[in-house]
Amino acid sequence: MKVLGIETSCDETGLALYDSARGLVAHALHSQVALHEAYGGVVPELASRDHIRRVVPLTERVLADAACALADLDGIAFTEGPGLAGALLVGASIANALAFALEKPAVGVHHMEGHLLSPLLSSPRPQFPFVALLVSGGHSELYEVRGVGGYRLLGQTLDDAAGEAFDKTAKLLGLPYPGGPALERLATEGRPGAATLPRPMLASGDLDLSFSGLKTAVSTLSHKAPLSDQRKADLARAFEEAIVDVLVAKAMAALDETGLERLVVAGGVGANRLLRRQLSAASARRGAELYFPELEFCTDNGAMIALVGALRLDAGTAAHYAFSVKPRWPLESVLRVASAAR
Repeated sequence: MKVLGIETSCDETGLALYDSARGLVAHALHSQVALHEAYGGVVPELASRDHIRRVVPLTERVLADAACALADLDGIAFTEGPGLAGALLVGASIANALAFALEKPAVGVHHMEGHLLSPLLSSPRPQFPFVALLVSGGHSELYEVRGVGGYRLLGQTLDDAAGEAFDKTAKLLGLPYPGGPALERLATEGRPGAATLPRPMLASGDLDLSFSGLKTAVSTLSHKAPLSDQRKADLARAFEEAIVDVLVAKAMAALDETGLERLVVAGGVGANRLLRRQLSAASARRGAELYFPELEFCTDNGAMIALVGALRLDAGTAAHYAFSVKPRWPLESVLRVASAAR
């Protein structure tokens, strides 16, 4: 089954072609970082307008790279939510119009399910079941994953997600947009032990997370001494280490709770080098399998949407052209959708 995937949930336009028999055939991505940099964050209206400009040329590019004609497609997948309403509408309307014209099925995909299953794009491919650490944008969650649609929430952030905490702390330190990668780069210049920050909920006895207090702690420390370049680097290093220590500890605790020995990490924060090193070391110590998507599939991309679309269509998910978008869409609701489809 050949499925075209369209991702337009925020500030990246992603297109991809996934073939159930061959895997990922082609993909292309346009990032809007330069467009939003002057504003210090994503401007929704600008994001929507840029998606309109990019979707068709990127579709043509992906189909050309795959040597695939529109008539060869078996379905169109698009990000239905969560995300920016206007941006989602661009992808949803184009996907459904294209599917209607081709008389092919269209299927809406949950953005976070795309991230959750994105390691299936890699080789070696993780086998079900596994524990998933999902750390993307406003999401920091742990799931037990038994199969497509078989997700059990183990723990989640009670306030800021890890990605949000990175971005907000970067802004406190005067770093440019996007803040997360800038803070990670600065942290490499920090001195070990030069600043000390708490590890929120490390001993909470559950798998929930909390990161808003770290931002407050950084703000407090930044006012106790002159915020020189070295002090900024020290705070960045201490902050990154605190986030990573908590995520690693909670991920290992999730393996303990489920009795599983297979961990998958997905989402933009999954690209963090320190997190990858620490999780690799912790997993090796306990003999657990660890899987990351390639760096290009950690951030938003069309490949993960095409993948989930193909999996859903293969499973017999009903598709129609009366589309909607869901800017706020709990991943748990996908369970009900999957159950209804079966």
